[in-house]
Amino acid sequence: MWVVSTLTMLALAGILPDFRLRSADGSSATDIAVTAALGAGAFGLLSALVWPLLVRLLLLVPALVLGLLVFFLNGALLWVALRVNPVERGSAAPETAVVVAAVMSAVASATGGALAVRDDDAYRRRLYRLADRRRRSTPPCPATPGTVFVQLDGVGHDVLLSAVDKGLMPTVARWLGTGGDRPSHRLTPWRTDWSSQTGASQLGILHGSNFDVPAFRWYEKARREVMVCNRPTSAAELQARAIEHSGHAGLLADGGASRGNLFSGGADEQALVLSIATRRRGPAARSRAGYFAYFSDPANAVRTALSFVAEVGREIGQSVRARMRGQRPRVSRGGLYPLVRAFATVVERDVVVAAVMGDLLAGRSAVYADLVAYDEVAHHSGPTGRDTDKVLQRLDRALALVANVAEHAPRPYRIVVLSDHGQSPGETFRSRYGLTLGDLVRAGCGLPVPRRARRTHSGAEARAAVRAALRRPVEEATEQYRPSRGSEPVVLASGNLGLVSFPDVPHRMTKEEIDARHPALLPTLANHPGVGFLLVRSERHGGVVLGAYGAEIPLDELDDNPGPLAAFGPGAADVVRRTHTFPHTADIMVNSFHDPADGEVLAFEEQIGSHGGLGGAQSRPFLLSPLVLSAPVPEGTELAGAEQVHHVLRRWLAEAQEADTRPLPDHRERAA
Repeated sequence: MWVVSTLTMLALAGILPDFRLRSADGSSATDIAVTAALGAGAFGLLSALVWPLLVRLLLLVPALVLGLLVFFLNGALLWVALRVNPVERGSAAPETAVVVAAVMSAVASATGGALAVRDDDAYRRRLYRLADRRRRSTPPCPATPGTVFVQLDGVGHDVLLSAVDKGLMPTVARWLGTGGDRPSHRLTPWRTDWSSQTGASQLGILHGSNFDVPAFRWYEKARREVMVCNRPTSAAELQARAIEHSGHAGLLADGGASRGNLFSGGADEQALVLSIATRRRGPAARSRAGYFAYFSDPANAVRTALSFVAEVGREIGQSVRARMRGQRPRVSRGGLYPLVRAFATVVERDVVVAAVMGDLLAGRSAVYADLVAYDEVAHHSGPTGRDTDKVLQRLDRALALVANVAEHAPRPYRIVVLSDHGQSPGETFRSRYGLTLGDLVRAGCGLPVPRRARRTHSGAEARAAVRAALRRPVEEATEQYRPSRGSEPVVLASGNLGLVSFPDVPHRMTKEEIDARHPALLPTLANHPGVGFLLVRSERHGGVVLGAYGAEIPLDELDDNPGPLAAFGPGAADVVRRTHTFPHTADIMVNSFHDPADGEVLAFEEQIGSHGGLGGAQSRPFLLSPLVLSAPVPEGTELAGAEQVHHVLRRWLAEAQEADTRPLPDHRERAA
């Protein structure tokens, strides 16, 4: 590595005018080489000794800002290295030192193995060294298998199969045996609840209960507050409620690790977990420690920073091409979005995968990690296409990396890959009709409607991670969390699911009460072509589904007469009935139109790939599990609901504890 750094420094000295390795009166080639060697050695030593200390001193600096400081800190270390050089011949302007340090770190990273995922020999040697070092310093691991759960956020069952067929995900293809190999995994689709979004799904998967989570955001009348799943205070409250409702701490309570998730799952080891992001001490430090553990390696920091910049450029280029081609549907991708996307697809991915690698080498019993890259890109680029294909390729490489590390872990591991929901394509409600759901509700209530339709802000999960990394306040100026208790309705959007609440009425209103107060509201909504169906409480029937042309079906009659739910497929009636039982279900639940022919829905947010309601691929995620584990459900039975997925995963963890513990050759087992 020293030789590589020396050669890099020599090359840069010949290219950059403000970077010298010779004295003013000239130096021989030997003197220049010695200066480069000493400078490279001093830089490497300072990076190894000083960089981790600098990172710990910067614990109060937002993680995203730390990534931007990487270049300047590296440049400062190089400048110091040249100053302490005993031959006193090297010099560099401050701005040049930043460039030289960045290039040297990138080259060192590439040649040292951090970037060499495809160089199997070098990579495996590096992993063996890390694993052996951990084995010498920690107690022996149990011989029973550990389990890694990797969540590919928003990747639907059909999207995964399509990516495998197109050769985008060779690791998954190998596990499924599509290339003629013997399969090691089985692929099982499952059906989400009505609220097909990460907050509801992951809460159910990790904590065994997503009861009373009607949407991504909803208004609670008793608290006079809007709950938002990706807001840290709301996530903490939802986790506490789930623990109380389920009666146990969570899936990961027995020595597990939670990485990059909305909720902890009861894990002792937590990093980048949103539900603890509001705490300033204790677990909060652990939540953000994942960033600093990763950035404490300057090569990692430089690599991720450079990839971040490249991803920003990639998004800008893709956005410009989409606009020039006149692509439809299309939503705005300007402002800070390129930075948000780069954070989700580069920074968070790198940090989470590195944390999982550390967990494997530490021999943790269970790890659950969420990779949000696909979900973020699909919201703005659509669920399919070149933009998301690139993301799926990178996710497959991340899975390959995890599998390679698992082969060298101190205990065998079983790798389970799953998703929390899919995504359904379609233009926005606003772009098709020129008004938002809020405007339509106001019109039905006889209230004035703004001349110009306002945009409904996207609630993509990755934005919460960005806010936590930037340490922004949990309340956003763009969203009102405590609406005034007036007579005007509160209208909230969760993908293609809308919620209408009247804050001045303390209870959930009935159809009869709504009709008496606003006679035109329910007919206006139910007969709009962009609306699929409504759910409202009824004094006579308990609950009813409303549709166009006066359709009104009591919930207990939906099995015989699905009415407006017919287009939404099997299981729709079950999830609607379940949501009706929630204490905080809105006065009016509005699900958008759905076209079964092409799977399109109409998002009430600014998203052309959406999820959160019923209709299309958003309700059909997947579970990819090793064949050594029992089948998720009996053949011919549907896996329905996040809570049922939780029970399946708990069963698999129990099976791991009861697995055959006879030692394997070299105490390693090929990752399942």
